[in-house]
Amino acid sequence: MKKEFIIAGNWKMHHTASESIEFFKALDGKIAEHPELAREKRIEILIFPSFISLYPLKGISQKIKTGAQDIFFEEKGAFTGEISPLMLQGLVTYVLIGHSERRHVFGEIDSDLNKKVKTAFKFGFSPMLCIGETLVEREAGKTFDLIKEQLDKGLEGLSAEEIAAVAIAYEPVWAIGTGKTASPDQAREVHSFIRELLKEKTPAFRDIPLLYGGSVKPGNSFEILSQKDINGVLVGGASLKVEPFFDIIQSSYKIVAK
Repeated sequence: MKKEFIIAGNWKMHHTASESIEFFKALDGKIAEHPELAREKRIEILIFPSFISLYPLKGISQKIKTGAQDIFFEEKGAFTGEISPLMLQGLVTYVLIGHSERRHVFGEIDSDLNKKVKTAFKFGFSPMLCIGETLVEREAGKTFDLIKEQLDKGLEGLSAEEIAAVAIAYEPVWAIGTGKTASPDQAREVHSFIRELLKEKTPAFRDIPLLYGGSVKPGNSFEILSQKDINGVLVGGASLKVEPFFDIIQSSYKIVAK
């Protein structure tokens, strides 16, 4: 079976609305220059911009999908600064949940992330659940225990059909924005472990996209994407400029076009 990929860029707190529009137009133009890539159905291109950019980006590109960097689990109310699922309807396909910065900077816990996954499904979004260990946890030999705990708690109470519709992003916290990258062997080992855990949760475990995130760059993207059980990448810094992000997209095309 040939691979299918999700090439996702998480812009975090970067790019104004006007800068986002400029980026989308430029990336869409580069894709249009490569008709074989524009027609390729096995590569999904996805950007998580800031909330204020979602509406201005609507309709600019048929090839580039947009996702929300977060979602709240209540529809409305006295929750200053949060984003309601109602506000995201018609604007995004995916919702990013449990990014390491949400966990470690903002203190989000697994039970709240589980509520967010369920909220995403309730409103027709595809959740992308992020899981991963810190350097201290890896050096203490706790990687697999932590991954299992985050996955179990994040997917708790979901049906097998819902679990089959979740994308999972493995992001070793020690490799995010540090310039360090998990070796292909390290990434493959954890992704294979996640796949085995999912086997216990849904018959469709083979079809769940597993993404790697952590200092992904054009120079390492082909090797990362070539690994078994890796179905995409969640890109941070290299997604902020058109050229490196497009180069990563091209790495995925080289693989699916074999």
